[in-house]
Amino acid sequence: MLDINLLRENPEVVKKNQTKAGKDPKQVDIALELDKEWRICKKEADNLRAKRNKVSQEVNLAKKANDKHLLEKLLKEAKEIPQKILDIEAKEERLKSEMDKMLSSMPNIISSKTPIGKDSSENVEIKKGGKIPKFNFPIKNHVELAESLKIADFDSSARTSGNGFYYIKNELAYLNQALIRFTIDFMKSKGYEYIETPLMIKKELLAASGDSQSFASSIYEVKDTDLAMIGTAEHSLLAIHTGKTFQENELPKKYFSYSMCFRQEIGSHGINEKGLWRTHQFNKVEQFIFCLPEESEKFYDELSKNSEEILKALELPYRIIEICTGDLATWKHRSADLEVWRPTIKEYGEVMSLSNCTDYQARKLNIKVIRKNGEKQVVHTLNDTALATSRILVTILENNQQKDGSIKIPKALWKYTGFKEIKQKIIKDNNEKNNKIKKKS
Repeated sequence: MLDINLLRENPEVVKKNQTKAGKDPKQVDIALELDKEWRICKKEADNLRAKRNKVSQEVNLAKKANDKHLLEKLLKEAKEIPQKILDIEAKEERLKSEMDKMLSSMPNIISSKTPIGKDSSENVEIKKGGKIPKFNFPIKNHVELAESLKIADFDSSARTSGNGFYYIKNELAYLNQALIRFTIDFMKSKGYEYIETPLMIKKELLAASGDSQSFASSIYEVKDTDLAMIGTAEHSLLAIHTGKTFQENELPKKYFSYSMCFRQEIGSHGINEKGLWRTHQFNKVEQFIFCLPEESEKFYDELSKNSEEILKALELPYRIIEICTGDLATWKHRSADLEVWRPTIKEYGEVMSLSNCTDYQARKLNIKVIRKNGEKQVVHTLNDTALATSRILVTILENNQQKDGSIKIPKALWKYTGFKEIKQKIIKDNNEKNNKIKKKS
């Protein structure tokens, strides 16, 4: 949620930001009019409460003075005040709700480092790393590879659960767990605190992490409850400190979490009929930081470095894309995607998403810090994918495939898998075996 004080004190800054984000700057004037009306209501409500107290005192004095005429007048007035207070408080609450809704729809102040652009086609590539493999044989996509190696079963999952789900087994399942263990150990080595969070949280807390409308097309709601399944551990990590006021020396809080994630993925992307790239359920390790306002850009760079180191360790060809203004989510100050090369489609695909949300998320959840000088501030929040296993499995399979159909495992994972490659299983026909035994005898 945008800071109302920013609108009051620097409306032109917010208007310029609205224009930068492709939004209507007139929203600022509308929000300020609502704010003005709300403040008038609030003052009127405060005055009525003060009047109620004053009349109550005057009633006591009139009783002591035995002034029946004045007492009758005061009692009549005292009887009318509570309803007036209820009416004005209802109006005050309605205006506050409208104003908060508007502040939540207005974009976060965009970083000066964010490139100007109309949509995702104008995102800017800022870095490349790793080596794109070259193949001297016809390559297969990850579905073909997994099915031929008998390490995934997408047909059974379609029957049991529908598209967007999967069975993975044997070496691929071990590889999935290896990726989780590798990433947990990596993040632990960086000094981050490990947390396993609830997989369901209250919908009101989920909405506080971003745009409630965009989440409506993504989250799974739990019927007849106020709960929803998390789409990422970012949601539950953010909510962990709802209503908390930190002391300055308690920050930063640097967390990481492994969780299952659940997404409906309704919309333009759709769900692949088969495969692991876009699914309703997946495993992810998430990074999350609560910090002092002046430190969020420093930690943005740190999170980016963590993700880049993971991709380097996994020997995957990648690039970093700075998200432009037209593709930037409402709640983000600055954002980047880390993408890995997919040789089967000859394109980079997003595997990690990094965001500095400044004070936008924390304001709605009332997460603050008391500075050493006694001043209270809203903390800043940042999040970044450490690793989502399903997409990394895709990129390992496709980039590391060999001519004989086997898959080489990145060296960093050997100690977790117990094997260095996934090979074709040779299953000999039982009749052939029996015939050979007979001939020998």
